Amino acid sequence: MTTLRSRIIAWAGRMYLARTRRKGFDLSRMSFLPESVLMPLRREGLDPVGELGAVREKAPITKLPVPIAANVWLVTGYDEVKQVLGKANSFSSDFTNLVGSAGAGAEQNPGGLGFADPPVHTRLRRLLTPEFTMRRLGRLTPRIHEIVEERLDAMAAAGKNGEPVDIVHHFALPIPSLVICELLGVPYEDRADFERLSAARFDLFSGANASFGAISESLSYFRDIVKKQRENPGDGLLGMIVKEHGDSVSDEELAGLADGVLTGGFETTASMLALGALVLLQDPEHFAAIKAESDDDTVDRYVEELLRYLTVVQVAFPRFAREDLEIGGVQISSGDVVLCSLSGADRDGKLGPEMEQFDPSRNVPSHLAFGYGIHRCVGAELARMELRAAYPALVRRFPGMRLAAAPEDLEFRKLSIVYGIESLPVHLNN
Repeated sequence: MTTLRSRIIAWAGRMYLARTRRKGFDLSRMSFLPESVLMPLRREGLDPVGELGAVREKAPITKLPVPIAANVWLVTGYDEVKQVLGKANSFSSDFTNLVGSAGAGAEQNPGGLGFADPPVHTRLRRLLTPEFTMRRLGRLTPRIHEIVEERLDAMAAAGKNGEPVDIVHHFALPIPSLVICELLGVPYEDRADFERLSAARFDLFSGANASFGAISESLSYFRDIVKKQRENPGDGLLGMIVKEHGDSVSDEELAGLADGVLTGGFETTASMLALGALVLLQDPEHFAAIKAESDDDTVDRYVEELLRYLTVVQVAFPRFAREDLEIGGVQISSGDVVLCSLSGADRDGKLGPEMEQFDPSRNVPSHLAFGYGIHRCVGAELARMELRAAYPALVRRFPGMRLAAAPEDLEFRKLSIVYGIESLPVHLNN
């Protein structure tokens, strides 16, 4: 199984890289970029590298030395990141900025919200937003708790003889995969394929060549799912959109939206589940607080602080300036590329004291873990529901859980848009 999965990952990665080697912003060049450019994608354990904070303290907007024609700016200040992400009319996120506007580059557009500008983005988001209201998501609540309990049972079975259990494999990966499966309304007979696809997408590379996470090959899979939903629409997200909007939404648009939900909701939540568990395991006081408290407000505070502290999506999708403008006292020219460091912004000292520390009692402005502006993650509340259900259930089911490896031996991603950990072995009992 491991060999097969490795082959799938390698093949998908090669296909993805072949598609990024187009005219425009070539992701395959990232390994040749100066370390100052790659620095926002690196971490030291759970923390952004110290250089990121130093850059932010010196200036919240910094010009990066890159071997391309356009200026590239790194934005690390909280206020400045919000300004950039909030100016949808001044900055473009369109996919063609990355691969060129003609030929094969245009054909590989994965669709969805992340790489679209208004009015296309506005129309697509209006299709999705009703499916992510609390009223619609409420139908998933019982199933989320069932999925969490099923995974806890699987962990208990795997560790019944005292063997270490990997939280990433047994808990963090399956939960969002199964939840998204439920959300989209993937037929039961297709769920094994869906889980395989989800797992293959989790960590294609340890380097930045997989930075945007989406494998456009998966669109063919989602086209098949969309076709089935056209013929027999169910009660999931895709079926509801088909029922309510019919042929006014194309199959390509639906496949792109489904692919975007998988891209945005699987890897990020899986990383949060694993890294959040590590934070709790490393601090007995916080572990005990989550285990003892049944107060929803307490759990909410922990979840929000974990989201801020970890900010697993380290850098927002690139923005391309449409016009000359000024951000934070810096002149940005039309055509410039702007990279917003979400992890840097969420550690900005302007938000309060000791922002490099995890402190659930703090009261700070809203974090940027889900982004900001029109591209803020549409599935943010669904992710919160999963985290709120998973963390308390995990520590209460296994109150004696402890790390089965020294913290310095844990393997984290070396270079990644979405930060994560390769495995998290634990002993379930003292």
